[in-house]
Amino acid sequence: MGDGRIDRVIEQGRAKTTGIKTRVPELRTRGAELRAEVAKKYKKMDVSWARRGYARAARLMLLNFILGPMIDFYSRTRTVGEDLLEESSKPVIFVANHSSHLDTPVVLRALPRKWRQRTAVAAAADYFYKKRWKAYGVALLFNTVPIGREGGGMDSGATDHVDELLDEGWNLLLFPEGTRSRDGSIGKPRSGAAVIAAMHDLDIVPIYVHGTHETMPPGQNWPKRLPGKGMSRRHKIEVRFGEPIRPQGIADRKRVMAEVRDFWERKGLEVAAGLPVEVDVLVLHEVLRQHEVAAAAVNGNGNGNGNGRGRFEHVPPMLAEQAHQQDRPAPAT
Repeated sequence: MGDGRIDRVIEQGRAKTTGIKTRVPELRTRGAELRAEVAKKYKKMDVSWARRGYARAARLMLLNFILGPMIDFYSRTRTVGEDLLEESSKPVIFVANHSSHLDTPVVLRALPRKWRQRTAVAAAADYFYKKRWKAYGVALLFNTVPIGREGGGMDSGATDHVDELLDEGWNLLLFPEGTRSRDGSIGKPRSGAAVIAAMHDLDIVPIYVHGTHETMPPGQNWPKRLPGKGMSRRHKIEVRFGEPIRPQGIADRKRVMAEVRDFWERKGLEVAAGLPVEVDVLVLHEVLRQHEVAAAAVNGNGNGNGNGRGRFEHVPPMLAEQAHQQDRPAPAT
C-alpha cells in the first residue's frame, strides 16, 4: 500500500511538470506583456516636456534668480573637483549621498552649466509622482525622471525611459541610498546605478555632499540659518566630485558601489583631484596645535616653547585669507 502511494505521488509530480512545460510559452508571453505594461506606466509618469528648450530656459532662470539666491541666503556652497568633468566627453552617471531635499539643487548648481543643462535627476516615483502637480513642479525645477524604489530588476521595464535618455546623451543624477538619511550618516547604496552604467558603458562619478542635512534636515520644510551673536549666520555646504569609476560589466556592480561608499565615507578628501593644498595645510596646522597644547599640559611648561606663546597658536595670515576665499560662495552660472 505504501508503494502505491509513492507511485501516485510520482505520477502527480510528472503531471505537474508536464503542465508547467506546456505553459512556458504562455508564461513568457505574459512576462513580456507585464514588462510592456510597467514600461508604459513609467513612460506615462515621465514629464517629457520638461526637457524641451523652453523648459530648460525656464529652469535656468529659476535656479539662477530664484532658488539659487534663496539657497545662498541660508548657506554658502563650495565646490571641489568639478574640473574632473572636463576630461569626459561621454554622458556619466552621477551618484551622490542623500540627506536633504536641498541635495538636488545644490548638486545641480555645482555642475558646470553645460553639464547641468544635460542632466536628468532620478526621483522616487512613489513620492514625487503620485500627484500630477507635484510631478510637473519637480520636473520643471530639476528635470526629474521617475524611478521605482521597490526594486524589480533592470529588465522589468521600469527603467526603459531612463535607458532612452542615456542613449540620447543625457547625464543622470542618482541618489542610490534610496531615501534621505535621517541622521546625516551614510547609508548603503543600492547597485542599480552601477548596473545602468555597465549596460550603457558609462562612467560613474561619485559626489559627496556635506552641510545640507544641517541646513534642512528631513522633516523640516524650509532651510534655517545658524544662530549667532546679534545676527544669524549661514551654513557651510560643500560638494566634492570624485574620479570617474568605470564598471567592468554588470557583475562588477558590488565593487563599484563599495568604491562609491568608500568615497562618501572619506568625504571625498583623498580622491578629489581638485582639492586645494591649503585645506590639507590647515588641517595639519590644527593637528599640530592640538598636539602642542596636549604636550604642554603634560610637561607643565605653558605653551611648550618657553616664551608663553605656542608656535601653532595662530593660523598664518596667508592661510587664513586662503580659507576665507574658499568659503565665499561661487557666483551663479
